[in-house]
Amino acid sequence: MSPAAEPILVAENLRRVYQRGSESIAAVDGVSFKLSEGEFVAFVGPSGSGKTTLLHILGCLDNPSSGRLEAAGRTVFDGKKPLPEGTLTRIRRELFGYVFQRFHLIPTLTVEENIRLPFAFYKKPGAETQIEPLLESLGLGARRRHLPGQLSGGEMQRVAIARALVNRPRILLADEPTGNLDARRSEEIGRLLRSLNERDRLSIILVTHNPALARLAGRIVELRDGRASGAA
Repeated sequence: MSPAAEPILVAENLRRVYQRGSESIAAVDGVSFKLSEGEFVAFVGPSGSGKTTLLHILGCLDNPSSGRLEAAGRTVFDGKKPLPEGTLTRIRRELFGYVFQRFHLIPTLTVEENIRLPFAFYKKPGAETQIEPLLESLGLGARRRHLPGQLSGGEMQRVAIARALVNRPRILLADEPTGNLDARRSEEIGRLLRSLNERDRLSIILVTHNPALARLAGRIVELRDGRASGAA
């Protein structure tokens, strides 16, 4: 990573506290984190350590209880209140692509139709030109008219990744993207993420329990009890 790379995400002392009866649970407890443009970071740690909660906060899917978050130079949360939901929706659409453990494909839509689905809500200028390159680079050209039920698990996850990339996000957030895949297909998805980072300089934050997958990242952040090491 070039020392000149600018941070695209800056988080300072983030906390996310949930109430369970009279008990306060800090799922994220004082995490500060920077993601540089073009960086690939893996979040690791045991179940319940706060990985997914932190990912959701960084991706503007959830609000912190306190702390500060800046995304692409814009203050999203300043320790008092988040931006209006309409503004957060625009930031999510313009800045982020999201990939989850469950593929969330529409079973009655073809591969190409699933990839095009984000256009029903938002389309960046020139995004239409991404369809063919994505189909070919992700090895889905011959599957474009197939339904999800006709695909392997690895192919379905590649469709989900293509859908996340079609609007040319600056940051890809991937939450356990190989959790439902066998070892061979997990390795395939890992190589794909590494290629997207190295070839396209796509910034990636990956949450995973898979040590081999985490090692593909340029930096590993370990979370335990809501606290992070290696985040700076």
